[in-house]
Amino acid sequence: MSEVCKWLHEQLEQLPHIKFPFKLEQLPENGIYFFYEKDEIWGHGGDNPRIVRIGTHKQGNFRSRIKDHFLLDESKMNFDRDNPKPSDRSIFRKNIGRALLNRDRDNYLQIWEIDFTIRENRESLGHKRDIDKEKRIESTITRILRKRFSFRFIATESQIERMGSKGLESSLIGTVANCKLCKPSDKWLGSYSPKIQIKESGLWLVQHLKASRINENDKEAILNSMRRAKEWITNSV
Repeated sequence: MSEVCKWLHEQLEQLPHIKFPFKLEQLPENGIYFFYEKDEIWGHGGDNPRIVRIGTHKQGNFRSRIKDHFLLDESKMNFDRDNPKPSDRSIFRKNIGRALLNRDRDNYLQIWEIDFTIRENRESLGHKRDIDKEKRIESTITRILRKRFSFRFIATESQIERMGSKGLESSLIGTVANCKLCKPSDKWLGSYSPKIQIKESGLWLVQHLKASRINENDKEAILNSMRRAKEWITNSV
């Protein structure tokens, strides 16, 4: 498993490393992203960054997922008790918030867990929200993501090929999650996560962690998707 993980990391090193600020127009409409985090290093020798999250999206929503993660639409910070917070629309942001609150032993974690995109939750539990506190947490998450996280991507058009237990996403996650050499640093924020899957895997993920690694057919698909990503980047400049 470790050799395949090394192969994946090395192949992705050929792609542009995207950091905030960036333009959404640089990104394709469909693809798979690979997030890296400052001070998180792979375990295959040297100081290459290790992948800390792999994700994809429903058809045509790649840009909107990245936009939600980095909160590029800052008007979404104007939420109130009748509207969900940004982290209710980005599980990545929600998991960072969980780790921050759990690290600080903050009981507000119980409220943070509630999904306020659900109308019933807003109506029955909205009175428990501390909106000013949520905005402070959201601002901290945004600052962390913009300063500490970066990503690469491959361009993959087919949703069936990308998503789910049979898609490329699951085998990519399985490859990195089961590598015996890529481990989180001692100061990794995810170590404070209340989600045991995150703490144990060293990834900001809870799904597909036990999936099979990428096979030879997957490798060919990855290389093809990398070529499409390079073409997209070249044409978007």
